Amino acid sequence: MLGNTTFSITQIMFQSFIRKRNTYLCLMQVNYRKYIVINPSIRFGKPCVKGTRIAVYDVLGWLASGMSVEEILLDFPQLKSEQIRACLAYSADKERIATIAS
Repeated sequence: MLGNTTFSITQIMFQSFIRKRNTYLCLMQVNYRKYIVINPSIRFGKPCVKGTRIAVYDVLGWLASGMSVEEILLDFPQLKSEQIRACLAYSADKERIATIAS
């Protein structure tokens, strides 16, 4: 029995480095707090993209269903690519500590 193992976001992000031609690229997180707001009077208090009624859940669902960022931007011209990355960063921040129970 191994007990509970906890991984920090630093450990997970370190594993996210990509090696390409002797340079390392890191998937940097955008400051989602500039783009994601929670207002009880909009979408029942779900986190939404600032200035829209588009919930983070919606954006994540579109990405999970296979839509590309470009397709989302075409369908929702009020969004910017940085706002889509902010939705991903928000989700990652909410799941930043993964606990694996043995």
